[in-house]
Amino acid sequence: MTADDLVSLRRDLHRKPEPAWREFYTTARIVDELEARLGDDLAALHVGPAAIAGDHRMAVPDDAELTHWYERARDAGVDDDVLERLEGGYTGAVAVLERGTGPTVGLRVDIDALPRSESDDPAHRPVAEGFRSEHDGAMHACGHDAHATIGIGTLEAVAESDFSGTLKVFFQPAEEVVGGGKPMAESEHLQDVDALLAVHIGLDHPTGEIVAGIDGFLAVAHVEAAFTGESAHAGGHPEQGRNAVQAMATAVQNLYGIPRHNDGATRVNAGVVEGGSAANVIPDEARIVAEVRGETTELMEYMKRRTRRVLRSAAEMHDCEVEIEIGAEAPSATSDQALVSIVADVADDTAGVDTVLERDELGGSEDATFLMRAVQENGGTACYVGVGTDHPGGHHTATFDVDEDSIQHGIDTLAGTIERLGDR
Repeated sequence: MTADDLVSLRRDLHRKPEPAWREFYTTARIVDELEARLGDDLAALHVGPAAIAGDHRMAVPDDAELTHWYERARDAGVDDDVLERLEGGYTGAVAVLERGTGPTVGLRVDIDALPRSESDDPAHRPVAEGFRSEHDGAMHACGHDAHATIGIGTLEAVAESDFSGTLKVFFQPAEEVVGGGKPMAESEHLQDVDALLAVHIGLDHPTGEIVAGIDGFLAVAHVEAAFTGESAHAGGHPEQGRNAVQAMATAVQNLYGIPRHNDGATRVNAGVVEGGSAANVIPDEARIVAEVRGETTELMEYMKRRTRRVLRSAAEMHDCEVEIEIGAEAPSATSDQALVSIVADVADDTAGVDTVLERDELGGSEDATFLMRAVQENGGTACYVGVGTDHPGGHHTATFDVDEDSIQHGIDTLAGTIERLGDR
C-alpha cells in the first residue's frame, strides 16, 4: 500500500467509528480491502462468527443497539453478503496468509471505537481536513483506525516478502470494553500460533519511537451493582423509605477505602453512579458501574472480592438489597524477551524510526492479554509493541489524532519482525 492508500483507508475508518460489537462497517471495509489487495493470496479469511468463539463474547449491547448500527452500516453501502455474516454483533475477522514451511505468526490489531464525541474545533485536524467522525457520540479516540490500517498494510507487506511460514492477522472487536479478546483467544485460530505480536499506537511515545516490548498490564474487571430500596415521600413519611442512593453513596466512599496490597498496584474506580427521580422522593433504585484493576490477576481478584463485600455491606447498612454483576474481565501479561529482542533489532533498522526502547510499562489494561497468555500457555511467545505517534490530546479525549507517518513505521517494524521469525 502506498502512503496515500494508508492515509485514505485510515481516514475512511475514522469517519465511521463503531463501538464494541457494532463494528459492522469497519469489519466489512476490512474484508473489502483485504479481498481487493490480496485476493487469492489469502489462504483463508474468517469473518464474524467464523473468526471468534461467540459464546465467550462479553459486554455485548442489546438487540436494539445492534440493529441501529447494523442498519447504519447497510445505509453506508457495505457488501450485503459480508454484513449478513456479522448480524447479531459477531464482528471481527481473521486473515490467513500461507507461505510454505515455517512458524505460524499471529498479529493482533483492535478495530473498535469509543462511545464519545469528537471535537468540532476548526483547529482539530480531522475537522480541518474533512475526516471528522460522522457518527455523533462515537469517535476513534484511541487509534484503532490506525491499528486496522497497520494490520492490512502488514499483511500486504509480508505477502510481498520472502517470509516462510503462516501469518494470521486478528482484527479484534470490542477491546474498549475488554470484551473481544477472550472470544478470539478461545477460537481455534490461535491454537497453532507460535509467536504473537500485538500493537498499539501512541501511548505517549512520539513519532519515530518504537517500544519493542510493553509490560505493566493491569488485570481488570468491570462490576455493576444495582441497589433496590423502597420509595416514600421525603417530607411526609421519610421513615417509610429505604434509600437506595444512600446505600450507593456509602458504597462509593467505601470502595475507595479498600486497603491497598503489599504485593503490587491496585485500582478501583466508580465510573458511573446514578439514581433517584426527584428531590422530594426517597429513591428506591440506584446503580454503580465500577472497575477494579490489579498489577497481577491475583491482585485484581483480591480487589473484586473486597468490592463485593463493600457493596453488600453498604446495602445491608441502609436496609436495601443489591444485585452484583461481574462483567468483562482481562488478565495481566508479560512480553517475552526473545521476541522483544527481535522487534528491537528490526526497529533499529526501520526507516523513520530514530529511537527504540526495549521496554515500557502500560499502566493500564488491554484484552490482548487473553491472546498473549493463550499463546504462551501453548508454549509460544508473545510481545506487545508500541508504535510512537505525536497525538494532540490524550488517548480517549475529544482531540485525539495520530501522526499518519507512524502507520508506515508500524507496518515496517511488524512486517520486518514477522519476516525475521520466518527465517528462524
